[in-house]
Amino acid sequence: MATVKLKNVTKSFGTTEVIKGVDIDIEDGEFVVFVGPSGCGKSTLLRMISGLEDITSGTIEIGGVVVNDLPPKERGIAMVFQTYGIFPHMTVRENVAFGLTINKADKQTKEAKVQEAARILQMEHLLDRRPSQLSGGQRQRVAIGRAIVRDPKVFLFDEPLSNLDAALRMDMRLEIGKLHQKLAATMIYVTHDQVEAMTLADKIVVLKDGKVMQVGAPMELYHEPANLFVAGFLGAPSMNFIRVTVEALDGGEARVTNKALDPIVVDTRGRPFAVGQEAILGVRPQYLHPVPDAEGKLHGKITVTERLGAETVVEVTLEDGEPLIAALSEDRIYQSGEKIGFDFDTGHAQLFPPED
Repeated sequence: MATVKLKNVTKSFGTTEVIKGVDIDIEDGEFVVFVGPSGCGKSTLLRMISGLEDITSGTIEIGGVVVNDLPPKERGIAMVFQTYGIFPHMTVRENVAFGLTINKADKQTKEAKVQEAARILQMEHLLDRRPSQLSGGQRQRVAIGRAIVRDPKVFLFDEPLSNLDAALRMDMRLEIGKLHQKLAATMIYVTHDQVEAMTLADKIVVLKDGKVMQVGAPMELYHEPANLFVAGFLGAPSMNFIRVTVEALDGGEARVTNKALDPIVVDTRGRPFAVGQEAILGVRPQYLHPVPDAEGKLHGKITVTERLGAETVVEVTLEDGEPLIAALSEDRIYQSGEKIGFDFDTGHAQLFPPED
């Protein structure tokens, strides 16, 4: 296995710069997820690491070797694509062994590696079938098996689960997590799905418009987002953003309020604010607790309720007209138009400058 280092990497298509000075360090054996909205540059970045896309400037190192000018086959990587890329006229065995066949590996070596990959992926019983006889999840296993037999330094996954239905996605997500534990391999995984990012990653790289917004462990990014974009992108439902006014500052704390919010004191987390300034208060839906309207920090009327079994998601219109989402860990019926108050631990709240 190997480390991967990107140093001031850029990519331009003509005059359009799509990757803007990216620096990332990936340790040996880490599972790193590139996540962000469509068009943020995450797949382009993965293709640059693989060698399928040239970089405009900067350096990419794999295992301490600069690979800028090396073709994909010499970089020690194996890539699993969104579209599987398996051959319909070949059996599973032949598909998994394809890279070894091209490299003229002997029959005994091929069979041993294919059997080992099949054992790891629990598909020994599928080896003599053709792709037309497989489900979507089984086809993805074949694509992953073909990567495993190459003994790569780094595995690259480009949105491998996006073609699967919800149940299969969850199953394959678990399988990929188990695979990482078994192989202890360096893996880089691209997705727009923040649930995949949160559940699979040792480290998440959040991208927007070709720039790195934040890098860190999943729960670090969840609890301590660096900016409004990261705060809103990670977490489902998304973090609530409430416009407030800073009434007073005391050391690293600010007292804030608005028409729908009783005055509260919030840790500024080192961000700069001024008295009288407008700011954005971030509160995750999961941290809101319903209380009688007169007792809550936040006050409003219920607009819509979604009962999801173990959780009830409530949309509220606050007294200042702004929307609020609460995710309540109970199955309870609320009536539209009902007045409600919410309390929350201010230690879980985030305060952002409006220009953030």
